[in-house]
Amino acid sequence: MEIKLSKRVKSLEESITLVITAKAKEMKANGIDVISLSAGEPDFDTPKAIKDAAIYAMNHGGSKYTAVTGTPEVLKAIQTKLKKENNLEYKTNQILTNVGAKHSLFNITQALIDSGDEVIIPAPYWVTYPQIVLYAGGKPIILKTDESTNFKITPEQLKNAITPKTKLLMLNSPSNPTGAIYSKAELEAIGEILKGTNIMIASDEIYEKVNFTGKFVATASISQDLFKRTITINGLSKCGAMPGWRFGYMASANDDLIKACKALSSQSTSNICSITQAGAIPSLLGETDGDIEMMRLEYQKRRDWAVKAISEIDGLSVTNPPDGAFYLFINCKKVDPDSLRFCQRMLQEANVATVPGVGFGMDGYFRASYATDLDSIKKAVSRIADFVKNY
Repeated sequence: MEIKLSKRVKSLEESITLVITAKAKEMKANGIDVISLSAGEPDFDTPKAIKDAAIYAMNHGGSKYTAVTGTPEVLKAIQTKLKKENNLEYKTNQILTNVGAKHSLFNITQALIDSGDEVIIPAPYWVTYPQIVLYAGGKPIILKTDESTNFKITPEQLKNAITPKTKLLMLNSPSNPTGAIYSKAELEAIGEILKGTNIMIASDEIYEKVNFTGKFVATASISQDLFKRTITINGLSKCGAMPGWRFGYMASANDDLIKACKALSSQSTSNICSITQAGAIPSLLGETDGDIEMMRLEYQKRRDWAVKAISEIDGLSVTNPPDGAFYLFINCKKVDPDSLRFCQRMLQEANVATVPGVGFGMDGYFRASYATDLDSIKKAVSRIADFVKNY
């Protein structure tokens, strides 16, 4: 029997990070000593307070359906977190839980984007952004950045990219793959450009607590105008060490958007896992802050070592230590400007898995995650050095 897939679904490409991670796991299963620097997930275990809350929920009737948006308790916890940590005052009916931040982003684009609408996406970008825009029928408008601006867009770039069809700006701070963080002044400048328009901002802040620069500034906290146009997107995969639990959330002052995303979830996922919601509450209320700070300090130690070691490899460079997240975006143009070929060869010949920059919209670079133990990072960097020397 032959079936004909929809044009819409055939337009989707599989996430390159997941493809490479799966390949590395396959090689490991076959007995090959692969070191993976490709996955974007903490190597730390989920904190005990989260697991205890989930176990309690399982043992006390917490396995029932919940409201599509989430339980009253988890919505209140998100509201409290956003007020306390980000100075953002949302009503609980302006918050929606999702199956990870990716689900939030998918629903947002489905709710906002019609055929031909334009979405501005700074590059390098997280691999999913352009794909979900295309799936919604929109047109990704890619703004190329470079090392001179620490891979951040300028107000002038944004101004020149705006057309009557512009509907949404994707902003990711701290950034995957570069670790760049937009400062308060930079967000204020972006806000000035958007004043008087109907352009929304999807502000992906999933890495906010993996931050090496000081206090994180949420986009929606900058001004009342930005609060109204910003959709705050977050979750606990990265900063709660809960990647497999799939807990994400979004908040918006636009009630129509929340209602639309709620309707989408009601016809697709219904509520997210009830046990995950229960487990998330301690983290949202700050009970695991000590665990998260321990992780952040360890990430910073790994970052500092890896930046220095990579910079000593002839042909590779990291211009600026990343401000946050847990990735290095490494320039390999002097060795091979074709990042896909470079990473494929490095996996096959050096048994080190990384992600080619072309998947993030910027060839000539590759992403290496330092969300793994320092001994493995040191071993991987040694292999990379030998590989590059003999390339």
